[in-house]
Amino acid sequence: MAGQTLSEIRALLAGRGLSPRHRFGQNFLIDLNLMRKLVHAAALTADDVVLEVGPGTGSLTELLLEAGPRVVAVEIDRGLAGILTDRFADRPRFTLHNCDVLAGKNEIAPNLIAALEDARARSENSSGSAAALKLVANLPYQVATPLLLELLCRTPRFALLAFTIQKEVADRLTAETGTADYGPISVIVRIASTVELLADVAPAAFWPRPKVESAMMIMRPIRNPPIDDLIGFAALVRSAFLHRRQMLRRIVARWDNATAAITALEESGIDSAARPQDICPDAWRRWHQSLRAAERT
Repeated sequence: MAGQTLSEIRALLAGRGLSPRHRFGQNFLIDLNLMRKLVHAAALTADDVVLEVGPGTGSLTELLLEAGPRVVAVEIDRGLAGILTDRFADRPRFTLHNCDVLAGKNEIAPNLIAALEDARARSENSSGSAAALKLVANLPYQVATPLLLELLCRTPRFALLAFTIQKEVADRLTAETGTADYGPISVIVRIASTVELLADVAPAAFWPRPKVESAMMIMRPIRNPPIDDLIGFAALVRSAFLHRRQMLRRIVARWDNATAAITALEESGIDSAARPQDICPDAWRRWHQSLRAAERT
């Protein structure tokens, strides 16, 4: 049966003289029922291409490969990459990259984009239909937010994101306007996708046990989002939320396009005295579109 028990994970690490590294946020998911739930929710087919971030010793990887898709895995830890290389050396639908998934603060590594495109082309050639890109992963905390935003906004778009994250990040994904958790990712996720909680995940589901709760989520990017420039939209929202407690008119006064931004606010029906956390996602959309139209004239 695919998937690894805690004793198997311990043995794999001990065999290489390794132990979990806090630096890389290594808390291995050991609840096989939750892993199977995540894989099942991803509705994988042999034509899919899956990005797995932080595969660790390959427990979830085994379940993914059993479901049939091509798997492009990225593992930053050299020791764990060695385990994965040996374990899946005979699996032609598995590709491993020993690097950071992010090349910069908010940019996925170019070599991974190329690897995903190559795997997608191979799947398209074999099936005759477009291959769907999907993320299925137990995400390291450090990369979760910027990675999810990048995958939501980049082209080609991912068809589905299935992942386990810390509960505080999950709360930001689903936060309502005006709440303490409401921020850039809340706005962008609401505009670009639908999101669903699959399961709450207790610390006991991991080894070593983290000090926080986690959540298992499914995010489905909207095929035709109401904004055609999601990267520009994300940049606008992020810029404004850098000063979330200030009034919008004071925030935009620092911008090079301050006059156009204020005019666009007014045209969008947004009070310039409002603060970023008080603006609903659709109002952000209207502001962005009005600002783009003003900049084109």
